[in-house]
Amino acid sequence: MTQTAAQPGQGELDRTLKERFGHDQFRPLQQSIVEEVLAGRDVLTIMPTGGGKSLCYQLPAVLTEGLTLVVSPLIALMIDQVKAMQSNGIRAAYLNSSLDFDQVIQTEREAMTGQLDLLYMAPERLMGTHGQRLLRQLHISLLAVDEAHCISEWGHDFRPEYRMIGQLRQDPQLQLAQVPMIALTATATPRVAEDIAAQLQLREPEIYRRSFERQNLYYEVRPKQRVADQIVAYVNEHPQDEGIVYCHSRAATERLADKLQKAGINAKPYHAGLPHEERQANQHDFVYGQTQVMTATIAFGMGIDKPDVRFVIHADMPRHLEGYYQETGRAGRDGLDADCLLFFSAGDRAKIEHFFDEKSDEERKLAQWQLNQMVQFSYATNCRCVPLLGYFGEAHAGNCGHCDNCRMPPEQVDATEDAQKTLSAVARVEQRFGIGYVIDLLRGKANERSERYGHESLRIFGIGKSAPAAYWRRLIDALLCDGYLVQSSDEYPVLCLTESSLSLLRGEQTYQIVKPRALKQIKSTKASRGGRTSASEIEGMDVDEAMFHELRTLRRELAEKQGIAAYMVFSDVSLRHMASVKPSTLDEFSQINGVGAKKREQYGPTFIEKITELM
Repeated sequence: MTQTAAQPGQGELDRTLKERFGHDQFRPLQQSIVEEVLAGRDVLTIMPTGGGKSLCYQLPAVLTEGLTLVVSPLIALMIDQVKAMQSNGIRAAYLNSSLDFDQVIQTEREAMTGQLDLLYMAPERLMGTHGQRLLRQLHISLLAVDEAHCISEWGHDFRPEYRMIGQLRQDPQLQLAQVPMIALTATATPRVAEDIAAQLQLREPEIYRRSFERQNLYYEVRPKQRVADQIVAYVNEHPQDEGIVYCHSRAATERLADKLQKAGINAKPYHAGLPHEERQANQHDFVYGQTQVMTATIAFGMGIDKPDVRFVIHADMPRHLEGYYQETGRAGRDGLDADCLLFFSAGDRAKIEHFFDEKSDEERKLAQWQLNQMVQFSYATNCRCVPLLGYFGEAHAGNCGHCDNCRMPPEQVDATEDAQKTLSAVARVEQRFGIGYVIDLLRGKANERSERYGHESLRIFGIGKSAPAAYWRRLIDALLCDGYLVQSSDEYPVLCLTESSLSLLRGEQTYQIVKPRALKQIKSTKASRGGRTSASEIEGMDVDEAMFHELRTLRRELAEKQGIAAYMVFSDVSLRHMASVKPSTLDEFSQINGVGAKKREQYGPTFIEKITELM
């Protein structure tokens, strides 16, 4: 890119990065994106959670004159991001319903008089009458659209107001025609990315797409047996870690929170049915480190900016991989290791499909395809990054080293005879019935339909009664995943044979499925990975664990006095770096990852004193 006189040089970029944000170097793609924005170009950034998307507009905001207007979807997300920036001495504010009238007037005055670098607003507020009136009085130098997947109906969190943002440049009264725009998201399939660019009317945007692989996240799928007991055991094995457990229903979140509490674990529920005050209090306690485990429906998490979530557990299978990736992406945002556990059984699929009847034909087809991708991920016998990243159009060679199948290769068992029984049953009923009915026939379960069609006289009736329904469901799902069966796209999907079915029926090939791991075979993820890994340890640093935990205590005390989240003082990465380097002077302290000019002066003496005391 050609350097212009108006743009800062490399030295100023590096100096601002360290002094204002505490980072010694850019993460992959960050500098290129920042330079594109500073040059006045439109940019679409697709970068996984934890990759540093926010810096791509926050750094230009402090380097340029004028105001950076950030469109952000949720109040809690705005508040956390603004507090984090203010702790670094950056002039940032938000406008939302959490402010009273006087606070709104004060913030608007600061924005109009050039006292702010960044202003956060939700799309609904921005596009309202008052928001449009305010826009006409602001000197805007950059438009940043965060969580940009919300603009697309093909995404997982569609919000129609986002689609209006692209029209802002066309309003001559706003004078935004030449203002650059950056759109950012952590999850976007190629189809969604194309829709984002079109709906925002981005002008020949530079598109930056970082790999969706999160190498610090460990993925594991466990059998859905005694789930609550497994979660209790996991949390007890990780007493210092905080995390989220996702459940399908509101009732399930409350039941699980109650079980964890009875087991002595500090857990609270979160779902839309709770009173607003209780819901907000529970979220606050988790974000601020006062609650260890949050049991939640998928409504939780989009609005938090908590980097030290060490585990995300799905007690029930999500409906699609995009949602699963988004939810697991809330773990390990600080770059340290985190665990992502999914509990799965064949019955999960049936529960989700039950809701498809309420959808239109096109919606049903999309939902069925998305569910099939999720099931394939859950049944995968190879590296789980292959189907997960493949969903987003990214090829992966496999052998990622951070999933259960790579670390504990699954045991395969011969299922050729049972597969032939299944395919034969589908053929005998003339490919006219769904999964549940075929399983009933195999297990010899009579009903009104089997009597009406005379299927109880078929040779396949009861041929598989020695195995439970869950086994046959798992086998059929595997045959669907491997292409030996397909489901029709009708309102009531039926099973159909494929070209591959015949060779298996004839015995020309064998068929194997994965043997589910018994609970006693599953070791804790911490044990299987040899303990936690940190960014500083990856760099070859030796961390004093006792000192690290003492510094965490100090951090919590300082945060409580200021009424902010602990990570806003310092991240775990910074504390581990301190517990390795053990700085004794302010100059040494300023070299710690995450220490900028303001934090050096504000916290340096206190932390140096504690480190010296512990040495």
